[in-house]
Amino acid sequence: MIEALRGLGYNTATALADIIDNSIAAGADLVQLQFDWHEDASRIHLLDNGRGMSSAELDKAMRLGERSPLEVREASDLGRFGLGLKTASFSQCRRLTVATINQNGLECLRWDLDVLAASADDGWHLLEGAHAGSERFLQPLVDAGKGTMVLWEVLDRIVTKGYAVQDFIDLTYQVEQHLGMVFHRFLADKRLRILLNGRAVRAWDPFLTGHPAKPWSPPPAACPVAREVVAQCHVLPHRDRLSSKEYDDAAGPRGWTAQQGFYIYRNERLLVAGSWLGLGSGRGWTKDEAHRLARIRLDITNTADTDWKIDIRKSTARPPVAMRAWLIRLAEVTRARARRAFAHRGKPVGVAQGKPIIEAWKSEKFSGGTRYRIDLEHPSVRTVLDEAGSLLPQIRAMLRIIEETVPVQRIWVDTAEDKETPRTGFAGEPPAEVSSILEVIYGNLITHKGFSPERAREKLLHTEPFHNFPELIAALPDQP
Repeated sequence: MIEALRGLGYNTATALADIIDNSIAAGADLVQLQFDWHEDASRIHLLDNGRGMSSAELDKAMRLGERSPLEVREASDLGRFGLGLKTASFSQCRRLTVATINQNGLECLRWDLDVLAASADDGWHLLEGAHAGSERFLQPLVDAGKGTMVLWEVLDRIVTKGYAVQDFIDLTYQVEQHLGMVFHRFLADKRLRILLNGRAVRAWDPFLTGHPAKPWSPPPAACPVAREVVAQCHVLPHRDRLSSKEYDDAAGPRGWTAQQGFYIYRNERLLVAGSWLGLGSGRGWTKDEAHRLARIRLDITNTADTDWKIDIRKSTARPPVAMRAWLIRLAEVTRARARRAFAHRGKPVGVAQGKPIIEAWKSEKFSGGTRYRIDLEHPSVRTVLDEAGSLLPQIRAMLRIIEETVPVQRIWVDTAEDKETPRTGFAGEPPAEVSSILEVIYGNLITHKGFSPERAREKLLHTEPFHNFPELIAALPDQP
């Protein structure tokens, strides 16, 4: 049975996160992780400064399924199944030692899967004390005088054939990123410190809380059918609105596209880090570049574990049927705003100073899908059409050809490969280039349309793409 439980699907990072849950439940505010490389004799230990366990509590903690998941738990409890410590550890190692400091001093119990495998009977042989020769590894707990240590030895699921020291180093980096994400709310407000090989794990905030360039982040909202479930929608800033460091940090452990979606927290501990939860209009949404800026925080309590189908690893969740319509509405609004921010590279569009922006292109929905048309009322287009004379039919034909040959597939492929929308709106162009075109449109408005200089500037301030260059518009002369 234990060999079968090793295949529940943990990785090293998720396994350690499960054990840190126990440290938090024990009141620890400091967790120290140590990765020691010694090839096949490599080991990992976790030491916390929590209240430790009594002899009876230690014995209970080391038994599988000792506590029913149906029991009512304290509101702050991060556990559920009574399996996490054991299954998480067995998924990575064959020898699990747990030691604690209590009124009797140091107490220690051990599971050794090799001992079980070699046993002639079917007994569950829970052993006392550390493995011969491993007693010295418990010294940091003895020196601390309080808390609990979890020691993994015989790391057969980590140190496999061909595994080298660099792989072990890379593993510590992956663990650091994961723990910084899962416990970021505990780390950010100093309720918890995690040290990995002596280095502090830094909190990773998926939502760039408080960043001034975020285009949308409304207040939290409670679910109408379950008031204890609270959601807050976030649209993150476009890459153009972030520094290089901010952009790299906000990408998260799995990158911008993979990190989009819902973030489900149970008692502030992250369970699901970026998923659309199988929701969608018609079929489930997939992760794509257009919605990479959309992230939604969702807080649930530990009384909702059954409703949300929380698994033993605390890494998957499925929303109750009664909440799906509400979640879909939240996601649709957030996805639409994220798509717009991504397409327009984070610059405000649609309205400026309370007035609508005149866009050069408009999309039309019809039974066969979507098509794109040039807006003939855009000032630069309208001026040419009004002055075209006998060339009007040829110009209209040219515009129609442009509309019918928009390289949609190429744009889509380039966006997917580059993970960025193509640059438009004079992005990256020198101001002189923009000014030369701006002056032509400005002159036409005054000379051919009878606009005053003031009104012409106002018109340009609400016309795409010139609305992005108010300082150049303000510098236009009164006499073009």
